Amino acid sequence: MARRPRRRSESGLYHVMLRGINKQIIFESDDDRFQLLSTIKRFVDTNKFVLYGYCLMDNHIHLLIQELEDDISNAIKRISSSYVLWYNKKYERSGHLFQERFKSEPVEHDNYFMMTLRYIHQNPIKARLCKELLEYKWASYREYISEPIIIDTELCLNLFSPDEDKAVDLFIEYMNQYNKDSFPVFEDNIKMTDTEVLNKLNDMGIKNISELQKLEKDRRNSYIKELKMTKGISIRQISRITGISKGIIERT
Repeated sequence: MARRPRRRSESGLYHVMLRGINKQIIFESDDDRFQLLSTIKRFVDTNKFVLYGYCLMDNHIHLLIQELEDDISNAIKRISSSYVLWYNKKYERSGHLFQERFKSEPVEHDNYFMMTLRYIHQNPIKARLCKELLEYKWASYREYISEPIIIDTELCLNLFSPDEDKAVDLFIEYMNQYNKDSFPVFEDNIKMTDTEVLNKLNDMGIKNISELQKLEKDRRNSYIKELKMTKGISIRQISRITGISKGIIERT
């Protein structure tokens, strides 16, 4: 079956998700994350593209990016090829690291731009990796409220106010708002890692798997039901992590 053509953006702006092949982890350490960000900065500094937002998760990356010298396909190819070359050398491996075809969504309007950036910044909270945006250091949120390093903050902040201090205050308020923003083109393809699932359990009050296994049946099942209702967690994954049979989880 032929691939569906990528939707083009009249503004040159895109929300991009690049994920590991077979949903595998693409960052083994903080050094790996620093390497990817330095790779992106190198291309930003040479005007290949403009970056307005990013979030690095365990097995996928979100970018809010605008075409300049490179179109979107070449921009992502530069980023992924450079990082994979470094990663494969470091870990003495070969072959692909990222899924061949990245996901993208055109960003044409100011409101959609802000909603997209909020969605990107809130990814770690929704994955239960942190409780506050400021806690997560692998997203561009910090650059907006302190000193930009690889992103352009001017476009976004000007949408809130021409006064920089007021704009930052309004930005913080908007980014931290509870919302039900949904981006199905990305969410249908995101799988939570085992670490993210364990972090979610920890936030639910379960400090280790043996504690869950020893719970009275009804209480245990209430935790299982909440996991099953969380996007990106499969029944098979719950069974593997908890040691509870797939059949029990399916019936819960």
